[in-house]
Amino acid sequence: MKKNLLLCLLATIATYAQQPGETDTGIWYMYFGTNRISERWSIHTEAQFRYYETSSNFNQLLLRTGLNYHINENAIATGGYAYIDTDPSFEDFDIIFGDIITDDNSILEHRLFEQFILKNKVWEFLFEHRYRLEQRFIENVNLNTNETQHRARYRIQMTLPLTNTFFLNFYDELFINLQDDLFGQNRLYGAFGVHITDNSSLQLGYLRNQFSNAVFNRWQIGFFFNPDLRKKSKKKP
Repeated sequence: MKKNLLLCLLATIATYAQQPGETDTGIWYMYFGTNRISERWSIHTEAQFRYYETSSNFNQLLLRTGLNYHINENAIATGGYAYIDTDPSFEDFDIIFGDIITDDNSILEHRLFEQFILKNKVWEFLFEHRYRLEQRFIENVNLNTNETQHRARYRIQMTLPLTNTFFLNFYDELFINLQDDLFGQNRLYGAFGVHITDNSSLQLGYLRNQFSNAVFNRWQIGFFFNPDLRKKSKKKP
């Protein structure tokens, strides 16, 4: 079953990779952290560096943090903030940044978000459902304009352990605008992962990012680090 699933995943990635929104395949370098500070609380940390090409033409810097409340081991509620700095220009063409059409303008965004995660296991498959609401405060620097938008996101993610060290991970995430056009974008992702230590892992993946009138393909390199920062109780002599 694992072999067949891997073949299907690679076939899906190859099919979608034939519909680029531009001639070059970009890349996202990503870091994610869950820093446990108590039994119920942890801090989310995240940084993403997104490029139109594998080593040049910077597109976007995304920094995100949040406070997680662990209801139980399978349910987490989060509130947080993100800062996004975007250069939407590429080869002098108009391109799509989220649901905003731009033309050689710098964009700064301050974003608040609330999310809820549910986890469950079916046979060997580990599922995660993420529900997120976003309030986006967007500034077009060159045009000196400001805009507020609201968005809902739903992501279903599945992880399949291959061994104690290696695993597959893939997800589909739908973005819904809560104003104007309903469909924002859809992201389909597949990756091969390796556990480096008990609290860190690395994923090498491919993302198909579909908008209403364009499709972009992106390599992804993601590093995950989840340290436990709780003070350990000292044993009595």
